[in-house]
Amino acid sequence: MTDLDDFSRPQSNAEDSFFDLLAETLGALDRGARGQFLAHFLKSLAHVTLSERDSAVVWDRVLERQRALSDGANLPLSLRTIILDVLESMNILRVPIVIEYRELRKLELNAATDGLTGLYNRRLFEEYFEKELSRAKRSRQELALVILDLHRFKEVNDRYGHQQGDHALQLAATTAKDTVRASDYTFRIGGDEFAILLPNCDEARCAALSRRVRSGYEAAIKGLGFDVPLTLDFGIAVSPGDGEERESLVRLADRRLYEMKTAARFRDAGGEAHDQRGFAEAPAAAAPRTPVAEPAEDTPDGGQEDGRDRRHWERVPLTGTSAHVVWQEGAMVAAPVLDVSFGGVAILVDDPDVFPAAFQGILHMPIQLPVPVSLRKTNQRPSNGKGTRMGCAFVTQA
Repeated sequence: MTDLDDFSRPQSNAEDSFFDLLAETLGALDRGARGQFLAHFLKSLAHVTLSERDSAVVWDRVLERQRALSDGANLPLSLRTIILDVLESMNILRVPIVIEYRELRKLELNAATDGLTGLYNRRLFEEYFEKELSRAKRSRQELALVILDLHRFKEVNDRYGHQQGDHALQLAATTAKDTVRASDYTFRIGGDEFAILLPNCDEARCAALSRRVRSGYEAAIKGLGFDVPLTLDFGIAVSPGDGEERESLVRLADRRLYEMKTAARFRDAGGEAHDQRGFAEAPAAAAPRTPVAEPAEDTPDGGQEDGRDRRHWERVPLTGTSAHVVWQEGAMVAAPVLDVSFGGVAILVDDPDVFPAAFQGILHMPIQLPVPVSLRKTNQRPSNGKGTRMGCAFVTQA
């Protein structure tokens, strides 16, 4: 009996060489000669009789299928299996052909799942999202989307290596799968980015499940012994209230994820709590504060500043949103926030000289509770529009 491990080994060099030679040879032929050769080749391989034109179409699809599978889980699949799968999908096969079951199973897994985590991949995420949106519209039910990624994952990779980083990703996948309902779908849609689709789920239940995934992961990750506090940040969007198109729901969930990541940076610096959707709450009481890093706007692109990872200096643009800082020094002043970073904020003011060197304010961010902040002026320059762009560093708790 063949050992199961034989099917997890890379495809043989002979098989690879044959595929490359066949593709190279056919590419050098004109279309007529190529079609003629392929018609004979497919008849010999699969007992199908096709015209030269149809044979060329089949070969083009085989090449597309091979390229798509090469981006998947890197499972070994023979050229014969790929060709027969394409012929089957085109309803061309007339005579049943027995293909090794495990090869077919690998073909299905390669096309639909992520090789590292075993979750559905991004292609299936987009396909299922459209189907579930259509179903939700027909049944007039809600459909919730959660997008998650690992906060400070790059630090884990840099410090502990990619093997440990892979363990962290696998643990995130396992935690998500073990937490969601049987009717939910979990996907890996990027490097450290995941998505969950929750049919017939409102915002409150979606937020509660997201928090359970987050807290479950924080508990599980302790077993890997990282010094870096690795966590899962998330953003949610619920149809139809937040929209009924896939692209708009993804953008909104992404934006809310980004806002939570910004709030997490505030939390890392000052220890703020979080509300039910994961956004920063105001601290219970003020504490003695000491200055930290300058805000991001004058940091050169690329590289590091004062030994900090550049992500600490990344700016989140907020122009055009409701974000603003309220400052009260005799009279109430509300200044729009242009962008925010780990180190501070840039606000739009008419006269920066009105502001003292250091001042207290209330930071208002979209879908986040107001946060009391201490700010220190660091720089100023004319804005692209009217007014002055004034950079302010956060002064955090000691």
